[in-house]
Formats: sequence, C-alpha cells, structure tokens
Amino acid sequence: QVELVESGGGSVQAGGSLRLSCKPSGNIYCTAWFRQAAGKEREVVAVTTTGGGSTYYADFVKGRFTISHEQAKDPVYLQMNSLKPEDTGVYYCAAEWYIQTICTLTTPFTYWGLGTQVTVSQ
Repeated sequence: QVELVESGGGSVQAGGSLRLSCKPSGNIYCTAWFRQAAGKEREVVAVTTTGGGSTYYADFVKGRFTISHEQAKDPVYLQMNSLKPEDTGVYYCAAEWYIQTICTLTTPFTYWGLGTQVTVSQ
C-alpha cells in the first residue's frame, strides 16, 4: 500500500506559475498527475517513469508543464508555467509501485492522492 500526499495548490493569476508536489510513503516507479475541473471528467496531464526515462504530456499542457521524479522514494513534482483559467481544477497524483509497469498516458493507476486545488483567475 502506498499513500500519496499532494501539496502546492493555490490561486494564481493567468500567466503565473505553481509547483505541485506529491510525497509517496513508499517506492513508486510510474507516476502521473491528473486533473478534474468542476462538472468534467478527470483527465491525465502528465506521466513519467522514475528517473525521467520516459515522460508523456497531454497536448493541452505541452511546453507549459513539466513532470519530474528523480528516485523511487522522492516526491513527484509538476511545474506549471503560463497557467490559464482553463487549467483550474483539482489536481491528483497517481502512482504504480511495480517497477515493470508499462508507463504511458493510458496506464491504469492503482494509488491516488486526495488532490490539491488549483485556481487560475483571468
């Protein structure tokens, strides 16, 4: 069992930046950030293997967001730049502990955090 605790959310004006953090209670090898806006389905934002060997981004964040996870027990970060009002939502960290997980934008993640709110105003 792995617990994930997110932090770093908040309110920011359009064009600003935030860095989200997700602290795991154990080793994780495939991690992701998802988000869910009010009234919409949850969507994947970014996925990475530990050490950054493979990273994947949703088209709507490419060039603006960066996911990073250096080692298995380290926090997972999501650096968000050039934020837009449409980036508003609850951001969730997700992870897999199995080292041979096929880690892509469609990985069915087992472990989830409770989320952190990001609000971007015009």
